[in-house]
Amino acid sequence: MKKHVFIIIGFLVVVRTGFSQDPQFSQFYANPLYLAPSFAGATEENRLAFNHRNQWPALPGVFHTYSFSFDHYFANFNSGVGFLAFHDRAGSGRLNTTNLGLQYSYDIQVTNELHVRPGIHFLYTRIGLRFADLTFNDQLSPGGTPTPTIELPPEGPFGDVDASFSVLAYVPKIWLGFSIDHLLRPEQSLYGESTKIPMKIAVFGGAQVIRRGRLLKPIEESLSLAFMFKTQADFYQLDLGLYWYKNPLVLGFWYRGIPFVQEQIGDAVVLLAGFKNQQFHIGYSYDVTISNLITDTGGAHEISLVYEFRLNEKRKKKIHAIPCPEF
Repeated sequence: MKKHVFIIIGFLVVVRTGFSQDPQFSQFYANPLYLAPSFAGATEENRLAFNHRNQWPALPGVFHTYSFSFDHYFANFNSGVGFLAFHDRAGSGRLNTTNLGLQYSYDIQVTNELHVRPGIHFLYTRIGLRFADLTFNDQLSPGGTPTPTIELPPEGPFGDVDASFSVLAYVPKIWLGFSIDHLLRPEQSLYGESTKIPMKIAVFGGAQVIRRGRLLKPIEESLSLAFMFKTQADFYQLDLGLYWYKNPLVLGFWYRGIPFVQEQIGDAVVLLAGFKNQQFHIGYSYDVTISNLITDTGGAHEISLVYEFRLNEKRKKKIHAIPCPEF
């Protein structure tokens, strides 16, 4: 009982102050539009993606994150457009955030091999809370009979607008990019005070160190090294990983943490297995907690489904493929 009370108190602190981090996906390359709007249209023609993350299943309440996206590449304009829908639910009170947004990117060919893709994302964000599902300290009685609380409910769900910007540069075997989210600093308070979401900055990149395949044919085998560093308010995080792909199997391993800087050995290691062909990408990953929460959270499960398709098979112009992994 004490453990549950402390969790509720901590949850309320997050709700009232709003200094929380954005939800994250371990398979962030399988959710490219959530990673950066520069990836909008980074496909042969059309792409559908669905992602689901179940974080900390051993804790009371739910910590579920969903996203759905569609993007299209306009070859004649070197442009990509995308739509991203995102929903996150956290805790026993179902603190929920929903985002709906449109994205645009443009591919600039600097040299024969170097391409640069700036991207922009405009979205509507809405935050709400199921207050009736919460249990407060003043409702707990020795006899077990719930009593009314003196805590005031929130004024209601609130909506605001937001924007993000990114730039991605790549050559056939190397990619590097950055994104800045929450440029408009939307409000996230449920109690009327001004509490703005802090900006989030992410830098990501990597390289294919092994790449095998016949000329003008799809890659048959590759080994890629990748990283992502992100910071938001007083929080910062580093992800280091590698992917091995041998048609059609993908295996991946990630380490999340900053060695020799943080007191703990890290936050988690991520194990990934996936299937990939020209149209379908299916991935499953599990976050193994290695921090001080190792015995309490139950890790995190994540699945990704990506479907790429073309409606105009006669179109000859192809996109210059970005070498980053699909998971």
